[in-house]
Amino acid sequence: MDTKVFAFAGKGGVGKTSLSAAFIRILSLSFPDKRILAVDADPAVGLSTALQIEPSVTLDDIRVQIAENIEQGQTTQAIELLSEAKFHLTDSIVEKGNISFLAIGRPEAAGCYCKVNAYLKQVIEMLSENFDFIVIDGEAGIEQINRRVMENITYLVLVSDGSKKGIQVISTIDKVADKLIADHKSGVIFNRVRGSFDAYSVDGIPQVLAVIGEDENQAENDMQGESVFSLPVDAPLYKGAEKALLSLLVE
Repeated sequence: MDTKVFAFAGKGGVGKTSLSAAFIRILSLSFPDKRILAVDADPAVGLSTALQIEPSVTLDDIRVQIAENIEQGQTTQAIELLSEAKFHLTDSIVEKGNISFLAIGRPEAAGCYCKVNAYLKQVIEMLSENFDFIVIDGEAGIEQINRRVMENITYLVLVSDGSKKGIQVISTIDKVADKLIADHKSGVIFNRVRGSFDAYSVDGIPQVLAVIGEDENQAENDMQGESVFSLPVDAPLYKGAEKALLSLLVE
């Protein structure tokens, strides 16, 4: 079985993290003999809370350690760190059952995440052969797609609410992804939809995987900071995630 990589993208505040976590839960329970890597690639660091997994070391911690050694002239130590990168990455992964968790971290310095995003791309490529499924909770917007951080993915899961801005963002991401990501399948999950919004009449977007309305269970989960594993299986978000995942896997 080749590694299947799911990457979630969309504007902020549409529920990407909750849906990423739901995918991870469903994959974990449906394929107990498979290895799943959960990657928190959003500097907002929400996936950790959604899965109730707390990393002690992040990708940015490792990157900073290498950069500091180079800046201080300790090139030998930096070379050793780079040559042992896989070991250090393994050391930063937290395991919970058949789920392994890796966080990009939140750099202390303000500004561009270019360096850590470039490192993230290399890390995903390095680790992919060790896992059956990888689920990436991406940062809001288009930056990680533009910079080819998610260049080698199987499924691009675009998440939007029913707003015009949300739809514009996923439409733009999809167009850029078509140019930069080879051999991938895109699909849209409309989440937190209100009123009479007709998701299937929206032009310029890929296949609609699921339409999810307001979910009081998930809202309460978020308020309490609880794991997605405590969400009832009949909750709208969970059922929508199941439908979307099945649509992607059954090709």
